[in-house]
Amino acid sequence: MYIGDLHIHSKYSRATSRDCTPEYLDLWARKKGIDMIGTGDFTHPAWRKELAEKLEPAQDGFYILKEEYRLGEPSSYYPRFVITGEISSIYKSNDRVRKVHSLFILPGLEDAEALARRLELIGNIHSDGRPILGISCRDLLEIMLETSPKGIYVPAHIWTPHFSLFGAFSGFDRIEECFEDLTPHIHALETGLSSDPPMNWRVSALDRFCLISNSDAHSPAKLGREANLFDIELSYDGLYRAIQEGKGLAGTIEFFPEEGKYHFDGHRKCGLCISPSETMKYGNKCPVCGKKITIGVLNRVEQLADRDEGFVLPAARSFESIVPLPEVIGASTGTSPSGKKVAAQYEHMIASLGSEFSILREIPIEDIRKKAGPLIAEGIDRLRKGQVIRTPGFDGEYGKISILTADDISRLEGQISLFTTDQIRAFSQPQKQQNPPKKTKQPEKDVSGLRSPDEKQRQAPQEPLPAHDLNRLQQKAVEQIGRSIAVIAGPGAGKTKTLIARLHYLLEVRKIQPEEITAVTFTHKAAEEMIARMGDTAVQEKPNRHKSKGDAKASVRIGTFHAICCRFLQDSGLSFVIADTGLQMELAEKALREFERKASPTGFLQKLSQIKNGLSEPDENHRRIYEFYQKLLQESGAMDYDDLLLETLRILKNIPEDAAERKSFSYLLIDEFQDINPLQYQLVKEWARGGRELFVIGDPDQSIYGFRGCTPHIFQYLSEEYPCHITIRLEDNYRSAPDILKAALNVISHNQGERRQMRAQKNIKCPVRIVSTQDERREAIFIAKEINRQIGGIDMLDTRNTEEGCEDTVRSIRGFSDIAVLYRTHRQAALLEKCLRQEGIPYQIAGREDFLTERDVRATLYFFHQAIYPGEKPAEELCRKLLANYLKESPALQLAYLTEKYRKKVKKSRPAKLLEEWLKEISFENEEPIKKLADMSILYPTMESFLGTLSFGEDGDVRRNGGKKFTADAVTLMTFHGAKGLEFPVVFLYGMDTGRFPLEIGSSSGIASVEEERRLCYVGMTRAKEELILTCGQEPSCFLQEIPEENARWERTRDAEDTETEKPIQLNLFDFM
Repeated sequence: MYIGDLHIHSKYSRATSRDCTPEYLDLWARKKGIDMIGTGDFTHPAWRKELAEKLEPAQDGFYILKEEYRLGEPSSYYPRFVITGEISSIYKSNDRVRKVHSLFILPGLEDAEALARRLELIGNIHSDGRPILGISCRDLLEIMLETSPKGIYVPAHIWTPHFSLFGAFSGFDRIEECFEDLTPHIHALETGLSSDPPMNWRVSALDRFCLISNSDAHSPAKLGREANLFDIELSYDGLYRAIQEGKGLAGTIEFFPEEGKYHFDGHRKCGLCISPSETMKYGNKCPVCGKKITIGVLNRVEQLADRDEGFVLPAARSFESIVPLPEVIGASTGTSPSGKKVAAQYEHMIASLGSEFSILREIPIEDIRKKAGPLIAEGIDRLRKGQVIRTPGFDGEYGKISILTADDISRLEGQISLFTTDQIRAFSQPQKQQNPPKKTKQPEKDVSGLRSPDEKQRQAPQEPLPAHDLNRLQQKAVEQIGRSIAVIAGPGAGKTKTLIARLHYLLEVRKIQPEEITAVTFTHKAAEEMIARMGDTAVQEKPNRHKSKGDAKASVRIGTFHAICCRFLQDSGLSFVIADTGLQMELAEKALREFERKASPTGFLQKLSQIKNGLSEPDENHRRIYEFYQKLLQESGAMDYDDLLLETLRILKNIPEDAAERKSFSYLLIDEFQDINPLQYQLVKEWARGGRELFVIGDPDQSIYGFRGCTPHIFQYLSEEYPCHITIRLEDNYRSAPDILKAALNVISHNQGERRQMRAQKNIKCPVRIVSTQDERREAIFIAKEINRQIGGIDMLDTRNTEEGCEDTVRSIRGFSDIAVLYRTHRQAALLEKCLRQEGIPYQIAGREDFLTERDVRATLYFFHQAIYPGEKPAEELCRKLLANYLKESPALQLAYLTEKYRKKVKKSRPAKLLEEWLKEISFENEEPIKKLADMSILYPTMESFLGTLSFGEDGDVRRNGGKKFTADAVTLMTFHGAKGLEFPVVFLYGMDTGRFPLEIGSSSGIASVEEERRLCYVGMTRAKEELILTCGQEPSCFLQEIPEENARWERTRDAEDTETEKPIQLNLFDFM
């Protein structure tokens, strides 16, 4: 029979001993009598390296410590190491935040390396031995099965309230809810310290699973608090069969569940420990302070149980309940278990009697009495018979197992020579289980504002506007008939809903033919959302190669300006490829070299774009360079984005108003009208020429692209263009809490024009928080810590901190994807990323990044472009040219072979999988850019949609997960511009400082730029639905002074060096003035 403790942690995990090294783990496993010990933390690269250095293979899949690293007295006893680790999954499922810990047991270091590499694509596995990943348990299991088929996945400590499969706060009610179709691959469950097998037997749904127990030790001395008994051959295969099939799993060694720190319900801050029935009596609220009671394991078991207490599962495996030997020594002698006397006695007993498990379970009591004395012998004898007094643990406070009382000890010491052990026991039989200590204070009035989960759900504000319903002004906008209609829709006014409702109204009520309708969106994502909500009546505008001959059904055209123009030009017979940034830069450099100019290629392209958009005129000297560049572009068979619009406009001007080519623009709808530039405005007018209705919707106060020539006055220009123009204003906001909306409206009202007015329809009291910090580093640290608090903590320690820091605001536990951090420029993201990685918080970055211009990335994108769209000669030529270094022998034949190979896969495989194969196919000199491209592709279902986003998407469309392989919950990091059109329950505005917001660039800052910056601030503030947190340094932005005091709460992080652990203190507004 072997003893195994498989769930432990290394020194690389948070809150663990520095002695959690192979040397000390081996030493303490020998002291404890553990035959198989988990390594823990296989995901951490430094720990894997240390294990590879200090361990050597033993039996199949097992390892032993190398002789030169062994500590203590020479011994022939060699504990076997098994590769294990724990992962924390924090994600959203069915509109609830789930936090579940999972134990992995692997057949060797090779599998650990392979699995860690896969997980590294999902999130940060370097900062903590137990990494936090925003991925579902189901996907995590799938990754393990794909990477290590002989691996074992065990849901860890399944009843722990905050981080487990059935946890009261963030778990599931059924295992199938968690693992879905992969549930059959789960064969074992870990009971955890706060439950034992009889508690689990009460839930019949768990009968089919093997129950295992482990210590989850954070220091070597804590090994073996719980363990497993195996009657197997000493090999990984034997262990696998025992856990997965139950063959050789003889039983478990258990903590007394009452000793676990979450057994009973309670509130540690108030010293309240109560039973589940008492919790129900108090309505889940602490009678002392009125806050939520932490629900314990016993309560949660009773919620899910379908059997009575005391039920014994037939043919159940045996289990033993023990107490660690130091605690037995202390409890038997009236001394502290952590004292020097107990430590000395412990070492003496181990040296003279054998391992700890042998002493507690097997060695004759008389032998123990001779070596350790009558008190300890009596204590161990009582422990073996279960004659102990149990005081339950609660809310993170460990319980206490009492063996001998003070009277027992005195009686034993004074009467030991007069009575036998049995006679002494007769004098002092243990009492029945004591009732837990409980505060006797009278219940106080609940002033916290915190509600129990059920009550909170009942009282959560409901959307006043169901998806199928419209308010009066929205209905008016939907039904209005007119040659030119403009709808001014402020943030959260239901703009997209109104636009889609109008499309349905045109089709279903007015019976307009789908092929007569075109809807133009500002972003690729908005187009996709609109199409999803329109159903079969819409098709996204893509290159005409996307449609087969059998796919000619009439549909509403929906797409961005560039996508619609691209399709129009291809329908007109033009063949071209869209020039990516890399190609444009390459041709710009050629043109500048040709004319011996030292200008920056980036500046050259920006200036050229301004000229093409009618924002400036070139002088004669520059005209020749621009013309030469344009010639190079044409020779490459490429068009840039401005060319798409210019060429469309040129062709349209030569098409009569009644021509068939104009039919699809008869009913033209334009989204985000405030963001169109002069060239796009000309295109809108040309599309609308000869049409029936032009419907535009947007908000002048959200015009934030002045550098592209956009202006908030565009609505005024339109009204002057059409004498019978109709304007409708939507005045209700369904997105933001009242304080957020009032603060934002007050800021934007400092711009020219009348005072802005909108009515908040949500009934949430949550002031805007303005947090001042000492410097930028502390600002980033505060955001990372506050995100940790918002999600309710990412480990056991954090749950305590978050509860203690949340006294004055009603808030629900957030998921990572509920949170966005916005900043003015991309440069600000670097420090934020560092702090989030340090905190173990998964994140994704929105916006285009420099790696997209890398030669190998461009080659890859052109390769898949020509693989998807046969006959694309320009793309094929560019691909061959860029891959020249890798296709050295018969490049044309090699490219043709690869194209045919991937053409078969491209419609079936997800882009991330394709790119992973592509990376193996081509030995790129630098793999990192392709890996980043693969990270970005994870969020897209097909390579076609991924390429479409890269071709036609704005910054907000393009996202890279901070290293992800599966779609996962993550905090979003993006610029203010990129956040346009999005919304999040919680929004941070980072870096609200003088000089940064409004952004000062040379002498360009003036009234107009300040007004645009204020509009940008307004956009950022109104992305928030429930909570808005603005952070700044010592010189706050002038925009913060424009927020009314009654809608804001000013705070400041403490200036001490330990700012990282301090919560903000509240200030008065005048402290900053």
